[in-house]
Amino acid sequence: MNRSLLKDLYFKAFQSGNPIFLLMGINILVFLLINLIAVAELLSIGGSPIADQITRILSVPSALSDLPLKFWTVITYMFVQRDFFHILFNMLWMFWMGQIFMDFLNKRQFFFTYVAGGLLGALTYLIAYNTIPVFTNISSYLLGSSASVMAIVVATATLVPDYTLRLLLFGTVKLKYLAIAYFVLDIIGMGGGNPGGSIAHIGGAITGFIFIKQLQSGRDLSNFLKRKTKLKVVKNSSGNSANNLEPDQATIDSILDKISKSGYDSLSKTEKEQLFKASKK
Repeated sequence: MNRSLLKDLYFKAFQSGNPIFLLMGINILVFLLINLIAVAELLSIGGSPIADQITRILSVPSALSDLPLKFWTVITYMFVQRDFFHILFNMLWMFWMGQIFMDFLNKRQFFFTYVAGGLLGALTYLIAYNTIPVFTNISSYLLGSSASVMAIVVATATLVPDYTLRLLLFGTVKLKYLAIAYFVLDIIGMGGGNPGGSIAHIGGAITGFIFIKQLQSGRDLSNFLKRKTKLKVVKNSSGNSANNLEPDQATIDSILDKISKSGYDSLSKTEKEQLFKASKK
């Protein structure tokens, strides 16, 4: 891999301003760091105690008594994966769904959905492992970006439920059916080998659904992340004030409803411009 390619990848992930690539870049860097340490340990001492310890330090413990000493894990866990296929599918889902999400909403809302989905996923996991009898005697750790990605998937499907994707072997599928299938698989997965992960996914799904429903009712839960700017009066020299006005939430909601019913191509040029302006706020 030559130096220019590495430079391009670094720019795309950390300097392009695209939140999808930034979050993917953080996940991939953490994955590579931990697993490269594990490989070095395996070749030298036949095990991976340091890599395993780093993983535990960054993962959410199931015991509530351990959480005050590892409070940071409710954030760090959503960037930690050890298995290749675990990170592969999480990153693919985030890339595919994130592109659609960003067509209609903005990067502040994307960051909020990812982090809030991870936080509620961790909370759901902790509640389940400390209240449901079958889990209370199990000591485990929660790691992975799946709950955060699930929030993005469900948020996107709630925003534009009739948006269609063409999938290999399945053909054309609407997002709402894809999200429902994903959610049902997580319900079933609670009885499998990774119940903690499936429980966290459900928390992420609830986050994505609530965020979009609140947004459609006129309340943007991500607004507290908005930077405060000084009010500036600018003279409109073009004489065309209508084109310079930012669309309000009611206008955006009506555009999103139209997309949900008839698809993005049904929008007029003005509506597409308004949606683009709103996505850059």
